[in-house]
Amino acid sequence: MTEKPAMGRAAVWTLVIVSAASFMAALDNLVVTTALPSIREELGGGLSDLEWTVSAYTLSFAVLLMFGAALGDRFGRRRIFLVGLAVFTAGSAAAALSPGIGELIAARAVQGTGAAVMMPLTLTLLTAAVPEGKRGMAFGIWSGVSGLAVAAGPLIGGSLTEHFSWQWIFWVNVPVGLVLLPLAYLRLGESRGPGRALDVPGTLLVSLGMFGVVLGLIRGNPDGWTSPLVLGALIGGTLLLAAFVRYEQRVAAHPMLPMRLFRSRAFSAVNAASLLMYLGMFGSIFLISQYLQGVGGFSPQEAGIRMLPWTAMPLLVSPIAGILSDRIGGRPIVVAGLALQAAGLALYGLVVDGSTGLDYVAQIPATVICGIGMSLYFGPTAQLVMASVRPQEQGIASGANNALREVGGALGVAVLAAVFSGQGGYQSVRAFTDGLVPALYVGAAAVGLGALAAVFIPRRRKAPVAAAGERAADRAEPARV
Repeated sequence: MTEKPAMGRAAVWTLVIVSAASFMAALDNLVVTTALPSIREELGGGLSDLEWTVSAYTLSFAVLLMFGAALGDRFGRRRIFLVGLAVFTAGSAAAALSPGIGELIAARAVQGTGAAVMMPLTLTLLTAAVPEGKRGMAFGIWSGVSGLAVAAGPLIGGSLTEHFSWQWIFWVNVPVGLVLLPLAYLRLGESRGPGRALDVPGTLLVSLGMFGVVLGLIRGNPDGWTSPLVLGALIGGTLLLAAFVRYEQRVAAHPMLPMRLFRSRAFSAVNAASLLMYLGMFGSIFLISQYLQGVGGFSPQEAGIRMLPWTAMPLLVSPIAGILSDRIGGRPIVVAGLALQAAGLALYGLVVDGSTGLDYVAQIPATVICGIGMSLYFGPTAQLVMASVRPQEQGIASGANNALREVGGALGVAVLAAVFSGQGGYQSVRAFTDGLVPALYVGAAAVGLGALAAVFIPRRRKAPVAAAGERAADRAEPARV
């Protein structure tokens, strides 16, 4: 029996660098939320301005993810990763130095652009550097760090704002970025996708389509789902995405996202599970963090600390999940993780239902179950995505998966907030509970559907092998799985 190759120095350096970069990019999704009152007090602006302070990052991040992956495949993944990291670091400094709310919103959009360029390339760089037998563990660590950043964003933002100032939620990225830039240049290996021209029409169609859909989801609750902006954005975005699918299928000589990838049961199932997982998780964390503050009376930092049984779990469990996926395959780990996440959300709703206040001790089992479930999902999912396509297609596969996660997150906040508003509100503890409980059940149902989708992921399979003639292989039908 052949021993699995060990992680070399290059692989370890790559894991450290891309995990640190992913942490920063994921952290800035929600880190600003708890700092909004302080930002408004210092820079002014109305409610819509504060909403755009959050949304500008999410919007540019989601829209440009696939474009960033395509740029890396075409011009070199390390090179474009360095560009994205530099743009993100510069955007962070600009946000910290912003003299007004308009400048802050623009800086947040720059941050999101840099994150979108570098984030999908972290997976392809990691895949290229880590031996196949160790990828589950490496993806588990990478995913655990990213998941921790998303979930701990409000805690970190609240702590920095409470003890220093809101500018520090952006300044903290700058020294990290300045250290990572030379390390990435010296330690990361270069790789490319197929040597093709950039698919400009496809890039424009998918970017504008994603812009419309994500913009509509972000603005749906504050502006109203029947407002001209929201309806126009959702309808226009959907039509552009449909045009993108048709163009990639029928017209594009070298499509940026070959539609035949979705004929693979593995690729389609893992992406459906990812979208549904982020829908339930993002929306639930968004509401629970407010519940702890609004009903429990905790400060942002105190609320974040009480979320640690959930949010810190990826650091402990995700590497173990990755190791297990190397041994038994990723599907059973992901299915179990999503089922536990759904059960944890439903249990949280049951504990909250009927209560007249916050009983934190009673909620701990639910948060622990949620944390374990989230941790089991992260690492194996990344491995399943990368194993579901040919090596030369891993860049765009990573971009597509990250884009669907972002859409799922935006959809989760929009849908669960709409359920919350329809059934309750912020008027009293009873009203907040009346809205939170059904929203958590909807989140649990979404993650449960994600577990069902993950059941359709094929059992352990060998990694795809590139054909001798890449052009012929790209046109060929992939094996049905």
